[in-house]
Amino acid sequence: MRDLARLPKAHLHLHFTGSLRVRTLAELAERHRIRLPQVLLDADPLVLPADERGWFRFQRLYDAARACVRGEDDMRRVVAEAAADDAAEGSGRLEIQVDPTSYAPFVGGLTPALEIVLDEARRAAAATGVEIGVVVAASRMRHPLDARALARLAARHAGDGPGEVVGFGLSNDERRGDTAEFAPAFAIARRAGLASVPHGGELLGPAHVEDVLDHLRPDRLGHGVRSGEDPRVLARVVDEGVALEVCPASNVSLGVYPAARDVPLRTLVDAGATVALGADDPLLFRARLVDQYRVAREVHGFGDAELADLARASIRASRASAATRTRLLAGVDAWLADDGAADAAGGSGRDRPGRDGHGADGRGDAPDPQARGVVAPHAPVSA
Repeated sequence: MRDLARLPKAHLHLHFTGSLRVRTLAELAERHRIRLPQVLLDADPLVLPADERGWFRFQRLYDAARACVRGEDDMRRVVAEAAADDAAEGSGRLEIQVDPTSYAPFVGGLTPALEIVLDEARRAAAATGVEIGVVVAASRMRHPLDARALARLAARHAGDGPGEVVGFGLSNDERRGDTAEFAPAFAIARRAGLASVPHGGELLGPAHVEDVLDHLRPDRLGHGVRSGEDPRVLARVVDEGVALEVCPASNVSLGVYPAARDVPLRTLVDAGATVALGADDPLLFRARLVDQYRVAREVHGFGDAELADLARASIRASRASAATRTRLLAGVDAWLADDGAADAAGGSGRDRPGRDGHGADGRGDAPDPQARGVVAPHAPVSA
């Protein structure tokens, strides 16, 4: 088996705070004297039911982690480490998603918060070779007028180069808010040339996918896995050329599916959907980008040629520059043609079931043991 970390790919579904390394979170919490719930620091992935109570707990934990990012240096560290982690996993293009609202109070406003992320994205791209675009995301939990303000901010920083805004998203609990009321914000972003990349079809089913398709006209859909439950809706996704950012580990952790084998990855691909695998929130789900490809290989039976096709789909669905796209696609072809890489990977034990004691369930490596026990358990802190 070829080494999945050497397979060139694009990473299109990664949240800013959710990209934090466990050790980094522990250090930030200690620096700012914030006590965290132990579940954020241990080795186990989060496992919750797919109901409102489960989502509430997830959001509280996410807010607790986000509250530890308190200033420019912290924000720059998040971006730099996310880029370094992606580079180590063969990602040549990262489109990281951020809502600057949560960080604005610490740096003087929405505009400085976004500009810090963009500036560090440019630095990190130069340092790692990973081309980085930024997706500005609004929240369903806030008023649609807030989304319009963020869309106008995103539009002012729109561009195709490293460290520029490439898309506009909508995240948080799909059961909240009226999708149609966010359409004006997406129209603002679309006029600026930004990709429409809202979440949809994860907590809610095919009807919600259609709601998002009707009102937000997505280029990509965050998750979208529930479209696999209705052949008609899935056919519409395919016909309209909407790429799906599928994150198997988070689907299991959030109780959308009971196990990795139940994620309809094969159904989506066989229907002709463009699927780009993503890690979503590695901090909480303990699974990074390569782990998602490992699930495709070890759980869903994807061979190396099919894994190469998944990587190509991620690259083509990205807003990468033409030069980066060409380079990465050529790299995929080279990876697939390199039988020596397959022999080396097989001999080293990489990408096998049971690596690091996790088995073929898509879980990532355990966090650094030094990160454990740094801060004591306590009720989550709201951002």
